[in-house]
Amino acid sequence: MSSTRALILAAGRGSRMGEETAEKPKCLTRLAGKTLLDWQLDSLRKAGVKQIGIVKGYKAELIHKGDIAFINPVWANTNMVYSLFCASDYGGDTIVSYADITYHSDHIKHLIQSEGDIVITADLDWLDLWSDRLENPLEDAESFKSIDGALTEIGKKTDNYADIEAQYMGLLKLSPKGWTILKEMFLSVPESKRMKLDMTSMLNVLIDNGVQIKVVFVKGKWCEADTMEDIHIYERKLQQQNWTHDWR
Repeated sequence: MSSTRALILAAGRGSRMGEETAEKPKCLTRLAGKTLLDWQLDSLRKAGVKQIGIVKGYKAELIHKGDIAFINPVWANTNMVYSLFCASDYGGDTIVSYADITYHSDHIKHLIQSEGDIVITADLDWLDLWSDRLENPLEDAESFKSIDGALTEIGKKTDNYADIEAQYMGLLKLSPKGWTILKEMFLSVPESKRMKLDMTSMLNVLIDNGVQIKVVFVKGKWCEADTMEDIHIYERKLQQQNWTHDWR
């Protein structure tokens, strides 16, 4: 059985959800009868993950799930990477997940089996999902390029679909060495920028410093929820037979 742990980054409020997150964290938003957090916990457990930590912040007292809790006390003024290092002593092979996504357990299994110290998942069928959510997918999608399974570019705005091989999903794996590399690179960033560093920017810091980031490519079977309109779209689509992004 896998010894890989998981860590869910759930410190933020998710202000784009509007009133939905006025009284609860974004991860407790319900999708098709279950919270986003419960969708993730179920997929992680089904993939064989035994220990799941959660980094809390906004309305932390409302999150009662998970095996171990970490707190980001400055959640309102920080971003994903800072939250990650609120649990930097977690150690071991670790699946790291944003709190506003859902995914099939197979994606977790593939990550666990993957080789590399820092490995991310990316969806080759991203355009189907973005087209469901946006009239013009290029307004939100960002560049993504790889060579021989290693990431070479991510996160740039583009008006050319040829620049977008896939889309990063907010799901990655760190080995013990990966944790160390990531922390060294994080501390190399000027302190004034460190607090607000998002994960895509952190990945670019790694690329610029010659760190190899491996990519596990998937096809659909996940979603991200930025707004309540996303939630409503997914609930309608889930009622349609053979929806390619059905993660259940």
